[in-house]
Amino acid sequence: MQREHSKETTAITGAFGTITSHDDGGRRGLRARLLTLIAIIGPGLIVMVGDNDAGGVSTYAQAGQNFGYTLLWTLPLLVPVLIIIQEMVARLGAVTGVGHGRLIRERFGRYWGNLSIFSILFLNFLIIVTEFIGISLAMEYFGVSPYFSVPVAVVLLFSVTASGSFRRWERFMMLFIAINFIIVPLVILTHPSFSAVAVHSFVPKIRGGASSGAVLLIISIIGTTVAPWQLFFQESNIVDKRITPRWLNYERVDTIIGSFVVVIVAGALVAACAVGLAGHADTTSYTNALGVARGLGRYVGHDTGALFALLLLNASIIGAAVVTLASSYALGDLSSTHQGLNARLWEAKGFYGGFAALLVLAGTVAVVPGAPLGVITLAVQALCGLMLPSTTIIVLMLANDRELMGPWKNGRLLNVAAVFMVVVLVVLSLTLMISTLFTSLPVLGLLETLAAVGALGLVIGLPVAWRRWRPPAYYDIDKRDWRTPRLALLAPMPKSKARTILMRSQSVYLFAAGILLIVRFVQLLTS
Repeated sequence: MQREHSKETTAITGAFGTITSHDDGGRRGLRARLLTLIAIIGPGLIVMVGDNDAGGVSTYAQAGQNFGYTLLWTLPLLVPVLIIIQEMVARLGAVTGVGHGRLIRERFGRYWGNLSIFSILFLNFLIIVTEFIGISLAMEYFGVSPYFSVPVAVVLLFSVTASGSFRRWERFMMLFIAINFIIVPLVILTHPSFSAVAVHSFVPKIRGGASSGAVLLIISIIGTTVAPWQLFFQESNIVDKRITPRWLNYERVDTIIGSFVVVIVAGALVAACAVGLAGHADTTSYTNALGVARGLGRYVGHDTGALFALLLLNASIIGAAVVTLASSYALGDLSSTHQGLNARLWEAKGFYGGFAALLVLAGTVAVVPGAPLGVITLAVQALCGLMLPSTTIIVLMLANDRELMGPWKNGRLLNVAAVFMVVVLVVLSLTLMISTLFTSLPVLGLLETLAAVGALGLVIGLPVAWRRWRPPAYYDIDKRDWRTPRLALLAPMPKSKARTILMRSQSVYLFAAGILLIVRFVQLLTS
């Protein structure tokens, strides 16, 4: 059988180990399995830690400062969502051997492929701007001008990425991930109550009641769980690392570890800011991440503020690195090139050129005097809310594509869990986006209405999907060796009235909501 790529015969070279091209995957003993996991680990951990970027750190700090421990219960809910959505993405990358954008172009057509890629490029650009804002705020705490810190960060990020070695890049990322352990001394210095943390992690409660601000903040916390860029990054990064289905279980463990790491760090941030700042604040006290660092320095001690600033700086660097790389992968999907981190600078001028252009342009916007940074941050939230319904639905449809996934297509129970989570994410994302567009609307009423619609859709749709699900066909081959044939040889996705209605509805929604977003942001910029 012809393959889309011949990655099966190429070694996997990770940050901490190598798996040779002739390795058949047989492992006996715990030590052998651990060494294999250490070699595979990377894409899942990096994409999850990258989710705790400048925006994530700011959101968790705001939750702790304004609401104390009382929003901690939202974080354990993120773990199954992260695992299920990103596992489908990891499976798509390992089985197909191509990037997310190209899969969409090949299976849904150029319209949807190009729309997804250009949308993610624009959104990623705005996210990268917010990462540089995070870098400038973190360094400002130490008295360093953004006109120095941002250019240095641009050069550092490009140098790390353009080294021509996937292993070298992944080692740099692991170093930045290790720096996140400064959360430990931050927690020690703030002395949170572990009994209170345990209680509030499982008992839903909101300080001051379920106000519109609290509900929007909860949605923001959950909305950072599955950012659209994560789907593009992890799938292409798995392809870039040459992980195949034979090693997919190890990649699943990688993703699970990353899911717990991101939630634990987020909870520690909320708890530290709750102890240090909640007693000196109300539910509207948050200003920005620099204000949090200065507040911790004032009320707890200078070292505490410095640790928070370093955590923000590190999170922003990781976020900028992975989101920019996700954009380069998307550009490669648009041009159908297969260049990655193992390519030398002169061999992949387009790949690295797009990476450099995004860094320079985003860094420039972040330091331009009078740049509408508040509007940019608002736009990131709104655009994530706009794109997330479409991107998660498409992932679910691709994971159920029999021609594409063969024996690796979603199982029936996984589909039930995935559909439920996708509907919840869609409801929350729509609430956040509509509230951004129409600030006068009552948030709680809007959420209740959309939740009722989503629940009705689940009641009607899940039984239909359960009955129509068909098991994968029989394949006379070891499942671990099955890869997607060349995409050009696959039969088109079977036509379905329900799928046609769904895709057209998404198209109308994206167009109408996009126009409204443009109008809203023009109003903000001219007011």
